[in-house]
Amino acid sequence: MSTGAPRPAIGAVVLTMNDRPTEFPRAMASLLAQDGVDLDVVVVGNGCEPAQVPDGVRAVALPENVGIPEGRNIGAENVKGDYVFFFDNDAFLPTTDALACLAAELERDPHLAYVQPRIADPDTGVTLRRWVPRLRAGDATRPGTVTVMAEGVVMVRRTAFELSGRWPGHFFLFHEGIDLAWRLWNHGHTGLYAPDILVHHPATNPARHERFYRLNARNRVWLARRNLPAPLIPLNLTTWTLITLWRFRDRNALRASLAGFREGLHEDPGTRSPMSWRTVARLTAAGRPPIF
Repeated sequence: MSTGAPRPAIGAVVLTMNDRPTEFPRAMASLLAQDGVDLDVVVVGNGCEPAQVPDGVRAVALPENVGIPEGRNIGAENVKGDYVFFFDNDAFLPTTDALACLAAELERDPHLAYVQPRIADPDTGVTLRRWVPRLRAGDATRPGTVTVMAEGVVMVRRTAFELSGRWPGHFFLFHEGIDLAWRLWNHGHTGLYAPDILVHHPATNPARHERFYRLNARNRVWLARRNLPAPLIPLNLTTWTLITLWRFRDRNALRASLAGFREGLHEDPGTRSPMSWRTVARLTAAGRPPIF
């Protein structure tokens, strides 16, 4: 009779729009090759019937594209496991123990709500700045406690995920990871960046479409309106606006950003649940005050 510890139970969620016929099979093969875990996988077709789904993997077809965060919420509802692994369909796991290592971090610390591995381009080995979940992102190999996440490849404790209200589905795209991370922290949890655990992901540029600028700005405003104590909202948005004006040189990008900013101010951001001042202090002590 075996006396070994039970293997971590992990539900993996992968979204598809059937637009990555080469990358998607590679992602799925690396996921299904993981050792040392009990894995339950679902593929969610965002506005499509998922194609190229391996045998034994469930598929959920959505009649319309509901956006990335809501697609992930639907996926999480359709998998079992104490931990949920959200996995971009153009990423892949270069080793067979990546999920076991992520789960081990969560099992080691009951206060830990999420673990993010280091994401690197498979051809260049470069880890983009936006993939490093802290302000000082110069050294992508430095581990530690983090207050945000790169949501495309992350493992989350299911109980904390449900308690926090899950992903903000109405965001559609962008900043849903910060929203979830802040709410996880507000429930007393923490996050961890574990760069020794590696995931490969192509280093694409999300700012190649005008929609990026509009949704990025709109969701940034919603993020503040939903989560921050009232006195911090104007400080957060002023800081973001000044940084945006300083960075942008493209008039079309600036115009789209300002349109998104107006949408964020005038449209419903969803349920408001401001973090406590204790959470503000914890986030600040962890190296990222919620004004950036």
